Amino acid sequence: PETAVLALATSGCRGSCCGLGTASSSQASGLVSTPPLWAAAMASGTGLIYSEQMMSHRLLWDFPACSFEIPERLSAPFDKLKQYGLVERCIQLPIREAIEEEIILVHSLEYLEAVKSTASMNIEELKSFSYKYDDVYFHPNSYHCATLSVGASLQLVDAVMLGRVRNGMALVRPPGHHSQKNDACGFCIFNNVAIAAKYAKQRHGTKRILIVDWDVHHGQGTQYIFEKDSSVLYFSWHRYEHQQFWPNLKDSDYDAIGKGNGAGFTINLPWNKVGMGNADYLAAFLSILLPMAYEFNPELILVSAGFDSVVGDPEGEMCATPECFAHLTQLLMPLANGKLCVVLEGGYNLRSLSESVCMTIRALLGDPVPPLVGQMAPCISAVETIQNVTAVHQPYWKCLKYHDGIIIKDPSTKKLYCCTEEHNFESDITTTEKEITNSKEKKDFDEFMDSHMKKVLVLIPSVRTAWAGDEVKSAKLDQCLKIEAKKTSFSFSSAGILLSGGDTAELENKNLLPSLGHIFPLIDKIAKREVDAISALP
Repeated sequence: PETAVLALATSGCRGSCCGLGTASSSQASGLVSTPPLWAAAMASGTGLIYSEQMMSHRLLWDFPACSFEIPERLSAPFDKLKQYGLVERCIQLPIREAIEEEIILVHSLEYLEAVKSTASMNIEELKSFSYKYDDVYFHPNSYHCATLSVGASLQLVDAVMLGRVRNGMALVRPPGHHSQKNDACGFCIFNNVAIAAKYAKQRHGTKRILIVDWDVHHGQGTQYIFEKDSSVLYFSWHRYEHQQFWPNLKDSDYDAIGKGNGAGFTINLPWNKVGMGNADYLAAFLSILLPMAYEFNPELILVSAGFDSVVGDPEGEMCATPECFAHLTQLLMPLANGKLCVVLEGGYNLRSLSESVCMTIRALLGDPVPPLVGQMAPCISAVETIQNVTAVHQPYWKCLKYHDGIIIKDPSTKKLYCCTEEHNFESDITTTEKEITNSKEKKDFDEFMDSHMKKVLVLIPSVRTAWAGDEVKSAKLDQCLKIEAKKTSFSFSSAGILLSGGDTAELENKNLLPSLGHIFPLIDKIAKREVDAISALP
């Protein structure tokens, strides 16, 4: 079966020189020194891990609760990446299975052995074993696929922490964020991201890790694993509806903030109604996550990337569009010196899932992000939740010190889940979002998505950077597009009006007007989308 781990090619390396191979037991237990600062500064490239082997985990009997966790959740995004030409911008790195010593960083040995035993079970035995847990199924290949899913996540962490790539994404299944120390749960067998965090701490000596969970379901497994750990800042937004949505836990509410030394390091942002859109997601990042993340100053970011929080997903029933996740990814990239590992979790509308994965990869590659649709004002319910999250975390974070610490105890959504005279929920949703919500219920959802993506996709210039200027100074810029300067018609007086309000005292240097002759052609190229960055050398 096709197996690939990919990263953006910037230096001609195709993977064989990177030295990422199968881990041994001794490797798993040893601490690997992180590269020097100069190596981190030079790190470039985006990793993408994928293996068709993980598609062999599938449901063998009629089980409606698990029927939409299908193998195509893995192949559809990869096929879309190939369609957009994103795969060919990447290099191959090897994938591996996780070893037992790595899995028991999070899970008990007893649970590991129990999952391993499913490889020899018949269908009736698999049914009986699966029904011990909450909404999860097992297949004879599930253990192998689950160890690959963990191993892929660890390979990505190794590549990022050792500076072999700058960031990356692991397309894996089964997902992991619901899985707990002794339990499978919600399609999840081993907790990929939690194991990756423990592994980064043990093997790479990482002291502060940010986990961002944007799946539409609460990642209670990850929360429970780190709720007493101040070295891991866990952020989750999730559909909650005042505990009426799965997993129906009080621990998913805004006031579950961690325990003991970990108090203040669990951030739960519960969505109390469906239909949340781009503005709501951005408000959560800008108002809550980013201020706290910058204060926390992580050394590594792990994203539990569930795309059931995108428009069209039958589980999430949200209205955010795929390009929103390019913006969210881009907002995370300045943190942790760019060390960002995205690991797939949920996502059950194959088209929305695929487009969102592609948007995330585009952002990781550094491509321009498309504009967002809809009104950029969060709905009342989102603002109420953000206020409550801010209030309960105010005692723990300096960045929240001067915020209003009042908790809204009677939010607008608590009385009824339908339109009322006091609050019309439908009025919070923009016209665009209404169209999206209706479209997901129609057979022509793909047609809607085709139309939408054509509107928002930014054409990627064939040349990323152009330069104009001195031949000697630009000798090392042979990979950039050379732009010929044009003779400017500006006089000293007109340039002074343009640049400094008429003050020409600083324009006596005769090199300044020729510099404008270099800059204006570069601006023309950007306006025509022929390049997306410039370098002007006077």
